[in-house]
Amino acid sequence: MRNTAISDINELCDFVRETAFAIHRYHRHGHLQKVYENALAHRLRKAGINVQQQYPLKVLDEDGTSIGEYYADLLVGETLIVEVKACRTLAAEHVAQLLGYLRSAKTEHGLLMNFGGYRFQIRKYAMSRESVDPKPLILSLFFFAFCAFLRLFRFP
Repeated sequence: MRNTAISDINELCDFVRETAFAIHRYHRHGHLQKVYENALAHRLRKAGINVQQQYPLKVLDEDGTSIGEYYADLLVGETLIVEVKACRTLAAEHVAQLLGYLRSAKTEHGLLMNFGGYRFQIRKYAMSRESVDPKPLILSLFFFAFCAFLRLFRFP
């Protein structure tokens, strides 16, 4: 896995967010999760970004023994895990799922997005390799998501 500078990962997250919001505006809510996953993968590939769907992630025990496998919805640019949902609203279980993917993949950045509600929801999570406790990050992540949402509605 290659290392990406934080400005690059932020630009990638912004592009993925803008693309996902455009998909939500076009398709609205009401489709199955796979439709939104396929649409996002298609549009990102069309933009020249490397996307892998249903990317397998091994879960290892402390001694390195494989004890299971996850399938992340999208791995974007080899550095960003994207988990797509199509439900009424995001729940704590969805956050736990994405954080588990980040730990298993030893990846620092992930996006959790929900296309199923009237309003598009997206949250960015960043997990440092030293700490796996997301509690200190929650407030700053909500602030980041709010600021990112506001950037969509720039006034001339």
